[in-house]
Amino acid sequence: MVSQALEQIGTNQSFGGQQLRYKHQSAVLNCEMTFSIYLPPQAKNGPVPVLYWLSGLTCNDENFVQKAGAQQHAAEHGIAIVCPDTSPRGEGVADDPEGAYDMGLGAGFYVDATQQPWVEHYQMYSYILEELPDLINSEFPVDSQRVSISGHSMGGHGALTIALKNPQRFKSVSAFAPICSPLNCPWGEKVLSNYLGDDRQTWQQYDTVELVKQATQHLPVLVDQGDADNFLTEQLKPELLVRAARESDYPMQIRMQPDYDHSYFFIATFIADHIAFHARALA
Repeated sequence: MVSQALEQIGTNQSFGGQQLRYKHQSAVLNCEMTFSIYLPPQAKNGPVPVLYWLSGLTCNDENFVQKAGAQQHAAEHGIAIVCPDTSPRGEGVADDPEGAYDMGLGAGFYVDATQQPWVEHYQMYSYILEELPDLINSEFPVDSQRVSISGHSMGGHGALTIALKNPQRFKSVSAFAPICSPLNCPWGEKVLSNYLGDDRQTWQQYDTVELVKQATQHLPVLVDQGDADNFLTEQLKPELLVRAARESDYPMQIRMQPDYDHSYFFIATFIADHIAFHARALA
């Protein structure tokens, strides 16, 4: 599948590089999509490694760009950062019938839906893994062999599951406050039952805890979780990931950060650590 031509819709100079925004027609998602990309100053001299950032519920491609303060660190390490939207959007794209924030628009969950009415547009897993990287690799000065992925909350779930399912594609993966086990939390129960149907066996392919148990190849993994996060106990359940990693002998750096919540203040505090972590793997 080949996406239609990119249309630039934003540009800002930032730390010697360029923060850019584009829209394009997605063949996979069957709708128009936007994404943001930061090109560090080093990209003027040739291809640079690339970090994909997946945002969380209610977000789009701009939240991380505007709130995380990542450009300074990406410029320092010479890494491009690609920020896709969190779901398909536009006229005719299905949404939560009750207008809830945790399913539908802004809540693609980075899975490929199989059920109506979601299947026509909600193919975020394939978009993030195949279509968007093909587009980025063909249009921008990035090194397609040096790729890492990160994300927050729903996007942390997306980053971890996509990397664990495709370890040959990524050099490292990190997450802030990820939804560790959609099989075992209300957000996951709601979304996966609607997008994938009632057979919980089909959900396992999008559950980080289950994927850790099955993993045969180990990537560098960094997870940060605030202990003052209001979603910690009910939705995020990092203790399940800690246990799965320990029982599976999967080395992971999982850090509980005292007094931090679920917000971008938390992300901005530790984003330098995460970009440096990926820089080491991408070197």
